[in-house]
Amino acid sequence: MLEIRRRRIAIAVVATLTLSLSIVGAAPAAAVPAPEVEYTYNVMVRRHFDFPHNDALGYGSGICDEVSRGVAYPEVMAAVKRDVSPNDEQAANYIVSYAVGILCPAQIWQLRKSAAGYGVPM
Repeated sequence: MLEIRRRRIAIAVVATLTLSLSIVGAAPAAAVPAPEVEYTYNVMVRRHFDFPHNDALGYGSGICDEVSRGVAYPEVMAAVKRDVSPNDEQAANYIVSYAVGILCPAQIWQLRKSAAGYGVPM
């Protein structure tokens, strides 16, 4: 009877140690935000851009729509500089490239193709 009890205790100890080691050795879980959350946070909170009607996500989706329809990069940039504040070349480039990269990454090739040869307007 004593032998059976010792075996049960030994099995319980081994099981507990095995479980503990597997939990400690597991990689921590890392959550990735949805693209809409990431885009909105980065352009409204981290970078402080002002969008028409305070709708960063709608504006970013509109950029994706324009790129997918084949609107040329200079035209997209001009519209962003007209609509969004700050309205310099660097800010507009960030917004356009970030919107396409995060909200519609399948359109990156089209954006690059459209931007080929683009020069900063003087």
